[in-house]
Amino acid sequence: MPKFTFNLPDIGEGIAEAEIVAWHVKVGDIISEDQPLADMMTDKATVEMESPVSGVVTKVAGEAGDVIAIGAMLVEIEVAGYASNEAAAAPKPAAAEPVLAAVVEDENPHAPEPEAEAVSDVKTSQSVASPPVQPVAPSAQGHEKVTASPAVRQRAKELGVDLTDVKAAGGHVRHSDLDAFLSYGTQMGYRPANTNARRADEAVKVIGMRRRIADNMAASKRHIPHFTYVEEIDVTAIEAMRGDLNANRGTKPKLTMLPMLIVAICKTIPQFPMINARFDDEAGVVTRHGAVHLGMATQTDTGLMVPVIRDAQDRNIWQLASEISRLAEAARSGSAKSEELSGSTLTITSLGPLGGIATTPVINRPEVAIIGPNKIVERPMFVGDNIEARKLMNLSISCDHRVVDGWDAASYVQALKKLIETPVLLFAD
Repeated sequence: MPKFTFNLPDIGEGIAEAEIVAWHVKVGDIISEDQPLADMMTDKATVEMESPVSGVVTKVAGEAGDVIAIGAMLVEIEVAGYASNEAAAAPKPAAAEPVLAAVVEDENPHAPEPEAEAVSDVKTSQSVASPPVQPVAPSAQGHEKVTASPAVRQRAKELGVDLTDVKAAGGHVRHSDLDAFLSYGTQMGYRPANTNARRADEAVKVIGMRRRIADNMAASKRHIPHFTYVEEIDVTAIEAMRGDLNANRGTKPKLTMLPMLIVAICKTIPQFPMINARFDDEAGVVTRHGAVHLGMATQTDTGLMVPVIRDAQDRNIWQLASEISRLAEAARSGSAKSEELSGSTLTITSLGPLGGIATTPVINRPEVAIIGPNKIVERPMFVGDNIEARKLMNLSISCDHRVVDGWDAASYVQALKKLIETPVLLFAD
C-alpha cells in the first residue's frame, strides 16, 4: 500500500532543528487531512504540524523531547487501504458518561461537603440533643453516645479527628480530652486533616519550554557574573496618581504600576546607555541600543516566556497598558509570534502581589540587566518630624558585572527612584 512520508518542513529562517513537544497522534491512528500531528518547538516559538493527507499513521519519529532535523521524517502515513480499519478503530460508545458526570460534580468547589467529613460515621437519622451539647455517634468502644459542644465538634472537624476515637469521661468530649488525644495521637495513627499520604516518586522528563528555560538560565548563570542592587522606593504619590488616572480613564485600559514604571525606565535610559544593551561575549562587542525593546517576563502554563514591547520609549502609559495586556494574553494562549518573543534589549520581571521583599532576578542573556519590582507594602515612615503611613516598594536590578559597574547600576536606580517618587516628572518634557 502506498505510504506518504511527512518530513519536517522549514519552519523559520535559520532554523536547523526542532524539538518534539507533544504528539497528537500515534501509530495506528486514522487521521484526516489538516489534522494536527505534533507540536514542534524551535528556539523562537512552538509550531503545530498538520497532516497534508488522510490515512493511517504507520510510523512516528521519536517521542516528546527528541530533536528532529529540518527535512527529516516526522510521520509516515499509509494513504490507501485504511478504510477497512475504520470499524475496528472506531471509538467505542462512551458508556461511562454518568460516572464522569459524577466526578465533575464532585469537583464543584461550591458543592456542600458531605456530613461524614465533619465527623466520621455520623448517624444523621438520630435525633439531635438540645444545644450546647450535640450527640456524635455510638462509641467505637461501646454502645453509649459520644457528645460534644458545637465548638469541640467544629475543632475536631477542622483537625480531621473522629470523636469516637477520643476517650472522655462519661462519653462527653471536652477541649481538654481533644488536647490529650492530640498529644498522643501520633501513636494512635492520628493524622491531621488535609494531610495526604506520601505520594509515589514521579519522574518528569524536562522537555519543551521547560528545557528551553533550563538551558537559558543555566547559560546565563554560567556565563554572566551577576550582581543585584536593591533600593526602597516610596510609591505613595504614584499610586495616588494611578488611582486618579484609573478613575477618569473612560474607555482606556485600566492601569497597573507596570506601564508607569516602564515610562520611568524609558525616560532614564538615555542617561545610562550601558543598561539597555546586549553583550556578544564571543565577539567581545557590547551593543548599546537607542530604542528600548522591553522584554516582559510572563508566567504561562508551560513556563516563563518573555514577549517584547517594541519601541517602548515611543508609547504613552495607555498604549503600554494595552500592549502589556495583548502580549501577556498572546503568551499565555500560545498565539505569540516568534518576532514577539525575541529581540529584547532589557527585561522587566514582576511577581505582582507575590513579589516578596526583594528578588535577585536572572539576566535574560545576552542582555546585561533585568529589573524586578517587588510587592507594595504599607508601613509607617518618618516624614519630617511626623510619622505617616506610606506605600513602599523595593526595586531590584541584576546586572552583568562585565559590562555594568555597581556605581552605574545604583545611579540608574536612584534616577528611577526620583521619577517614581515625583511622578509628575513622568509626564514632563
